[in-house]
Amino acid sequence: MNDLLDKAPVKRVIEALNKFNENLKVQILEKTARTAKEAANVLNCEEGAIVKSLVFKTETEFLICLISGDKRCSLNKLKKVISKKDVSMASADEVKAQTGFTIGGVSPVGHINNLDIIIDKTLERFQIVYAAAGHPNSIFKIDISKLKDLTKGRVEDITE
Repeated sequence: MNDLLDKAPVKRVIEALNKFNENLKVQILEKTARTAKEAANVLNCEEGAIVKSLVFKTETEFLICLISGDKRCSLNKLKKVISKKDVSMASADEVKAQTGFTIGGVSPVGHINNLDIIIDKTLERFQIVYAAAGHPNSIFKIDISKLKDLTKGRVEDITE
């Protein structure tokens, strides 16, 4: 399992975390945390404390929404927040091309492209949150205020 730390996507996350704060560490899980429910079970925390990194596309660009694990992104709210009429989920191939991560391991940091990030305000219910770190079996734990600083994401009401 520790060979996951040598995989390029996980290394990108480790580099991004180290640049921001050397105390932030990627943790390798014995069981997969591909979904928020799986991650919450493995980490023994509330599903809402799991950060889902979802990639959306507009006519001209891609963006990432960091959503609380127990919530769903509202396309209508997202359209209003970014002032776009046409917004949809990115396909698995588009997610990989834009972030360098496969679905289930998309991290809030370490993307191969610079993407705008919007953070779901319901994540603020939790002081500590858990996010994927480049692979379904890797995560990192972070204070929500530090996640905001790390991602330079803006907090908005974007969930149903």
